[in-house]
Amino acid sequence: MSARRAPTGRRGSPRATELMLVLGAVFICGYGYAETELAITGALPPGFALRFASAAALSLVCHLAVRRFAPYADPLILPLATLLSGLGLVLVHRLDIAYKVRYASAAAAPGQMMWCAIAAVLFAGAVAVFRDHRRLQRYPYLTITAGLVLLMAPAFYPGDVYGAKRWIFLGPLSFQPGEFVKIVIVVFFAGYLTLRRDALALAGRRVMGLYLPRGRQLGPVAAVWILSLLVLVFERDLGTSLIFFGLFVIMLYVATERTSWVLFGVALFTVGAFVVGSFEPHVQGRVVAWLHPMDIYLPPAQRPAGLVSDQAAQALFSFGSGGILGSGLGQGHPELIGFAGRSDFILTTVGEELGLTGVTIVLLLYALLAERALRTALTVTDPFGKLLAAGLAASLVLQVFVVAGGVTGLIPLTGKALPFLAQGGSSMVANWLLVALLIKVSDTARRPAPAPATDPSTAATQLVRT
Repeated sequence: MSARRAPTGRRGSPRATELMLVLGAVFICGYGYAETELAITGALPPGFALRFASAAALSLVCHLAVRRFAPYADPLILPLATLLSGLGLVLVHRLDIAYKVRYASAAAAPGQMMWCAIAAVLFAGAVAVFRDHRRLQRYPYLTITAGLVLLMAPAFYPGDVYGAKRWIFLGPLSFQPGEFVKIVIVVFFAGYLTLRRDALALAGRRVMGLYLPRGRQLGPVAAVWILSLLVLVFERDLGTSLIFFGLFVIMLYVATERTSWVLFGVALFTVGAFVVGSFEPHVQGRVVAWLHPMDIYLPPAQRPAGLVSDQAAQALFSFGSGGILGSGLGQGHPELIGFAGRSDFILTTVGEELGLTGVTIVLLLYALLAERALRTALTVTDPFGKLLAAGLAASLVLQVFVVAGGVTGLIPLTGKALPFLAQGGSSMVANWLLVALLIKVSDTARRPAPAPATDPSTAATQLVRT
């Protein structure tokens, strides 16, 4: 029995499916870009053909890299990332038009397109270089050291105008290390839990039907909990703190299948966030804006202490005015959100101009991407790969949850960027590297097993009989 050959683009092969879906994603985004300009100005934008061709070329570069270096990868992962990134470019361009009229601000779409190109090149390079994801398991302490340095570095830099410290400044350049930390932390947690999962799975006392963790196994959880609280205190970054601790708890549950770890982790984070929120003014302001968004329109003397922004209220107005189908691209007023309309509040543009239908579709795209990652985790055979794929899926879901939950009023605002859609070079590059890792793990999971070696003596006997 001979080993199956890698797919080469035959009709019905994964790569042929991927190519058609990628081209379909590019076409959808090109149509949205043209529709926005036609709705606002009545004419196609100058250079539309060149921009459309550039986007198609970048998508083909990514597809060719997957076809060459990961021929068995899941055919849906790349098209989903392409579609989300393209929709982000459409939304940023739509906001550029409104921001130029209302605030006379510079366009952000050209810079975002540049970062998409950089992310595509780095994606192709990562797919080519990372031949085997299991090599990442060899350097756990180096990985966590790099992750902790990146995680804590923003504490030594000045915060943004609203208090949070997310940025590292290197001369004229700046980037958000938290976007890359989530990948580094997932790699470390996957390696650590692969080695320690048997010990962590041991049950302690049973209380109210749940087996509590043993005392000696609480050390790592307590250390991660303390570190997440330090991030919350010194960087005033609720989103990064929640994602960091949530990742560990989710991956711990995947490794041990103990529900008690999840309940214990949620209780720890709730207590820690309540304590920090009681004395940290920036976190207090986020909570007040969440609990009393409409009080910003009261006279200043009657407003709750710490309430200074109307963004939460404007976001609710945007979602409410969008209705089921929205006002149409270019027909709303998403610029009323202010400076954050291109970042964590970009989902409000979807809600206002594409309605509940558009928001549902975007969230389903994220859900489908996470589902493909979880399917990869179930399919891959090595424990490290399982935890790595599950952790990458969890990091994506957690970030979408904290952003979407913040702008819709489900939880306090966190200021994180919505993956793929929001403006930001750090976010774009980090999320495409995340996709590259998923592609490589998926390629390993779907690769057919090699054919068993034939015994030479048996082959000789068969030849003689023939």
